Amino acid sequence: MIRIMKAGRVTAAVLAAGAVTALAGAPAQAATAPSNTNWTADLSTVDSNDVNITGAGGTLTLADAAWHRTERVFAGSEGSLTTAEHKLGSAANRVSAELTADTPKGTSVDVDVRGRTGVNDWTEWTPAGTALKSAVSEVQVRISLHSTTDGVRPSVKGVTLSADSAPQVNALAAATALTYKVFGTREGLTGQTTANGHVITSRDHFVALPSGRALAGKGSGTYTVRVCKTDGSRCEYAPVWDVGPWNTKDDYWNPASVRAEYKDLPQGQPEAYAAYHNGYNGGKDDLGYKVGNPAGIDLADGVFYDGLGMSDNGNVNVTYLWTGSDKTGVVSTAGDPMNVRASASTSAAVKGLAANYAKVNIECYVEGDTVAGKFGTTNIWDRIGPNNYVSDTYLQTGSDGPVAPHC
Repeated sequence: MIRIMKAGRVTAAVLAAGAVTALAGAPAQAATAPSNTNWTADLSTVDSNDVNITGAGGTLTLADAAWHRTERVFAGSEGSLTTAEHKLGSAANRVSAELTADTPKGTSVDVDVRGRTGVNDWTEWTPAGTALKSAVSEVQVRISLHSTTDGVRPSVKGVTLSADSAPQVNALAAATALTYKVFGTREGLTGQTTANGHVITSRDHFVALPSGRALAGKGSGTYTVRVCKTDGSRCEYAPVWDVGPWNTKDDYWNPASVRAEYKDLPQGQPEAYAAYHNGYNGGKDDLGYKVGNPAGIDLADGVFYDGLGMSDNGNVNVTYLWTGSDKTGVVSTAGDPMNVRASASTSAAVKGLAANYAKVNIECYVEGDTVAGKFGTTNIWDRIGPNNYVSDTYLQTGSDGPVAPHC
């Protein structure tokens, strides 16, 4: 058994027997450890939010050693477990993980962490041992298992976690959420399973981004994008429920100081764009496949056809809503997406859709038509984007009144 110190991706060397103990994110500099911030992850509780994982006997492994999600086209398997929220003894901005695991050749384990910053708000998923964007008092841990060979599985026998406060080097929060123009493609794949365990339905409403840092849980819109036609005529607000297209660790919306891979590319430029147009990385993605288009986002059929009215793949403007600092609300309907209107009126032109579970940014509010809906009856309408309005009665905001200034 060996102990390996690594920050971020937990991919430890393996002895002949395959048993390792690895420390993910060992502090590289002096830090202050808050009290009561050491704990052990519960590996035996697996629920509907976990994907292709079994925790029988307290050992975490892949339930199906040959299963892979929609974007994985090679042999092998993957799965993930997300722990329950853990309250820290005092605020901290870094969580490290000591991992005891069997990782045969061709397998690996990732440990990622996020921190709660508000009622509905979280930091991005961040590799264990890397500073979060701010100090937090509540965290979640995601343990991901990977295999590149059918039938070969890693197993995790224990994850010990510790929180401390590290010097802050990157501030990701912005007053206005980041927006970039990227190439969008239709995902399709009805009946297949996304990275968060959602089974894709006909005319579904979600998107995929090529990084798990912004992967929302099934039935959650923690990470939501506004995706619009480049002329702004149609938009949809949709949760991020899958990882892809092409890459799996390309958080291209982040600055180089934070971006997991391809740090030499301009912020906002997907690796697939550089590979397709400029031969970057030999024209291949991070899995070694030749990139066939420059896509930076995949759109489920309902977003592609109904939300945006697209007939072919093409450029779209994408706003990564969690990167902003506006007040937020979560769309709550009977299941179907709600209409986004050009003004605060039920007869105003429809400018697009807001999917159920999408977490939208509320810029300001106005009074308009009275609407009876999920959360009562109100004449409050929230502006969630340029000339985009929805009735406040379909947004879960934590308040019966406005949560943003008057427009």
